[in-house]
Amino acid sequence: MTTVSLVTGASRGLGRNMALAIARQGGDVILTYRGGADQAQAVAAEIAQLGRKALALRLDLTDIASFGAFAGALKAALADTWQRDGFDHLVNNAGQGEMASILETTEAQFDSLFDTHVKGVFFLTRALAPLLADGGRIVNVSSGLTRISFAGFAAYAAAKGAVETLTLYMAKEFGSRGITANVIAPGAIETDFLGGAVRDLPDLNRQFAAMTALGRVGLPDDIGPMVASLLRPDNRWVTGQRIEVSGGQTI
Repeated sequence: MTTVSLVTGASRGLGRNMALAIARQGGDVILTYRGGADQAQAVAAEIAQLGRKALALRLDLTDIASFGAFAGALKAALADTWQRDGFDHLVNNAGQGEMASILETTEAQFDSLFDTHVKGVFFLTRALAPLLADGGRIVNVSSGLTRISFAGFAAYAAAKGAVETLTLYMAKEFGSRGITANVIAPGAIETDFLGGAVRDLPDLNRQFAAMTALGRVGLPDDIGPMVASLLRPDNRWVTGQRIEVSGGQTI
């Protein structure tokens, strides 16, 4: 049976690449977006060109009160498009970045990071758990910055550290249903994260490349296939793991 994966924040960047990698592996995809409806529809069209089904649904991870309605919309979409009452994989990818020192970080910045990366992931997973198929997969997204430090990312890294701990508990609590939960930790990637800083600022790009064993910063194509591989049916015995996908950044 064809799998159905839900990838949050998949209208651009790593989420887009994850969605396309899943489709290339033979899966169908439901992708969420917050503000980029046209971009999300374009990704859905790319997936359709690969011969897979795709839908785009709006979701704001900071609006916890909307998760019940989102779960209802998802259930209806599953019934209409796939004649199913559940989905197979939840990829909690959506996020945002802030770069500020501890002394310069505002309460609003701190709250925004934790609302998106921790509170949103926690309560969205809780809301969608009844729809997630037994034997399914959860993949969360952390950062290489939880293992190493780089000035300016204290609050962001702290939020991602919470995601890593949360993943352990998801693996434990959903394990009785045969559901695995793992977290990937990308290193520096050429995306529009932080306004495309790693991609567009040559000095920063070279600085991260020099820290990386494989001699360059990452590309989205380095990350999407890794996520897709965790969703494969023969990868059923890996759970509760932090998997760094960084090319050997600072080892």
